[in-house]
Amino acid sequence: MRIVLQRVREAWVRVQGAEVARIGPGFLLLVGIGREDDEEEARFWAKRIPDLRVFPDEAGKLNRSLREVGGEILCVSQFTLYGDALSGRRPSFDGAAPAEQARALYELFLKALATEGIPVRSGIFGAHMEVGLVNDGPVTLILERPRAQSSAQRRENGSGSEVSEIPS
Repeated sequence: MRIVLQRVREAWVRVQGAEVARIGPGFLLLVGIGREDDEEEARFWAKRIPDLRVFPDEAGKLNRSLREVGGEILCVSQFTLYGDALSGRRPSFDGAAPAEQARALYELFLKALATEGIPVRSGIFGAHMEVGLVNDGPVTLILERPRAQSSAQRRENGSGSEVSEIPS
């Protein structure tokens, strides 16, 4: 999964001119689902995001989590996060999951976030959306875990060690 997290004062989504979701202070999450993503990946991020400390404490340091400040989440599916623009002029989206797989994992991600006790709103999967926000900070993070390399890839690039997971 690739997630662009933006700390916002407010955010909203419109489809065909009608507002379908709005939040106050919290996170706008632009969520891309890749071909190799699975349920474990969706659950990992759903559990981790509410506790990321990116809100200021009394001293102005980023020490408070979304959970601590009582924030909300607005999720917007965005397959274009898997756009590869390294060659040619038209990006390739081959790394994005097919629609059926992406929809299932996106919906699982939304449900997993909701079980964390955070108010969650979302855009409409697959729709053309207008997304508005008032970025706060600005604070923007790109969330993605590195994929472990296969043994063939490690031999090819001369690395004998495994790629480790990001510590929690």
